[in-house]
Amino acid sequence: MKPFEQFLEQMKEAAHLAKAKDPAAATAVIQEALKASGLIPTQAADNGMAARPPMVDLNAVPDWAKALRKTMPGRRPGIAAPDPHAPGQFLERTFSAAGDTRRYKLYVPSVPASGPRPLIVMLHGCTQNADDFAAGTAMNALAEQHGCLVLYPEQSATANASHCWNWFEASHQERDGGEPSLLAAMTREVVETWQADPKRVYVAGLSAGGAMAAILGQAYPELYAAVGVHSGLPVGSARDLITGLAAMKKAPARAGRPARTPPQRVPVIVFHGDQDSTVHPGNGDAVLRQFVHSAPGSSADVLHRHEERTEQADGRGYTRTAMRDRSGRTVAEYWELHGAGHCWSGGSPAGTYTDPAGPNASAEMLRFFLAQAD
Repeated sequence: MKPFEQFLEQMKEAAHLAKAKDPAAATAVIQEALKASGLIPTQAADNGMAARPPMVDLNAVPDWAKALRKTMPGRRPGIAAPDPHAPGQFLERTFSAAGDTRRYKLYVPSVPASGPRPLIVMLHGCTQNADDFAAGTAMNALAEQHGCLVLYPEQSATANASHCWNWFEASHQERDGGEPSLLAAMTREVVETWQADPKRVYVAGLSAGGAMAAILGQAYPELYAAVGVHSGLPVGSARDLITGLAAMKKAPARAGRPARTPPQRVPVIVFHGDQDSTVHPGNGDAVLRQFVHSAPGSSADVLHRHEERTEQADGRGYTRTAMRDRSGRTVAEYWELHGAGHCWSGGSPAGTYTDPAGPNASAEMLRFFLAQAD
């Protein structure tokens, strides 16, 4: 039996044990399956330090979660160190809707606005929070340069023990329900309160956050003008825990289809490492194909596909594929990162799950986003 097939059989066994009201046995089977698949660590790193846990975009309760942020001396756990390149305000707020509440942080540039500002919504990955994700992506420094607001919603432990956005559950994949509805409402409130430009609102995310960003783009095309998906999955690739694990470990046969076909194409920029062992690299191309072909008749509009491959002696090489519509505007980009794993490309070591050697995903996403309004 192949490792992946064995993994699924173990998950099915755990589900049967859970139904038989034997949670201890079910947990033991799940833990063994995750260890065998490399989704949780089995020993410390060779340098004697505790091995950093891999990002698991599901509901498992990790024993290592509390110790995740001990790698940065001089700062409190979960709190980003002051960034001299981002001198604006980093405000902490809460948002409630339909009896559900989430915390968020909002970056406001130090320079007074000369008009409505663009807004970038940034969705963290599992085990991360707003401070961690802001530090790792360094998006606040870029926002300071370009006069953008940046919204960082935080997943709660009560909604998911590993602080993952619940992209894999059917109830969180559609418009007007679950987490997509909550995040869209939060976005609208920030737009209204801070007088952001409603035509320049963008959403991006990493891993579970990338998968949720794709869901938001498909569910609310009138709200989000473009989407950035880093190491994520296409909409509809899972319906529950078991299919979520399967989607992460195996290349999709075809792009998932959203529950509702959006009335318009939403521009998308995708980053994915070709050595990603947490979310299969095939998901990156699947996300691209889903957005390019999601709107009725939209595939006919894409006339030009340009591909360039760059090898860097001192960093990650990549293959960038750009797709342009009839007007020549780039409506989709796919950055395949050669040799990269499950990390934010070009990110800062001040945050978790970053790869400083790669091309700067934050800068390229912001460049792509702002170009859509030209």
